[in-house]
Amino acid sequence: MATEIIVKKINNSFVPVDDLNLEKMTGFKELGEYRATFTHPRNLQFHRKFFALLDVAFDAWEPSPVEYKGQVIEKNRQRFRKDLIILAGFGEPIFNIKGEVRYEAKNISFAKMNSEDFENLYSKVIDVILRRILTNYTRDDLDQIVQKVLNFG
Repeated sequence: MATEIIVKKINNSFVPVDDLNLEKMTGFKELGEYRATFTHPRNLQFHRKFFALLDVAFDAWEPSPVEYKGQVIEKNRQRFRKDLIILAGFGEPIFNIKGEVRYEAKNISFAKMNSEDFENLYSKVIDVILRRILTNYTRDDLDQIVQKVLNFG
């Protein structure tokens, strides 16, 4: 069973960052050996800012109504996020079992994308949003709206 514990390095030792993470360690046996994988997490606040940006853009996006086999197709938040990531240049070609080639969004999880790449993605997604969705907005306008969303939440 895996237990995620957030630690910080102090004098060549790793210690839990707070009481909650310390509590998670109480089940470990004294002098027991455990395997650990360390990652330097991205800025969680910046990650939240990215998703606030996506929320603002998704709410503003008004695609033309489409019907498929008699059913009205609704806009989809997950597909929207993936499409923005691809349009920002963070996609890769894949092919399916039918032999069709299409683009899939790159994984933006903390483990798969470092801070520098994530900041680059954020900037390029803003460019896509301003070019395709919020065409009457400036980058400063969009930054202010995203900040309001973050402060409200």
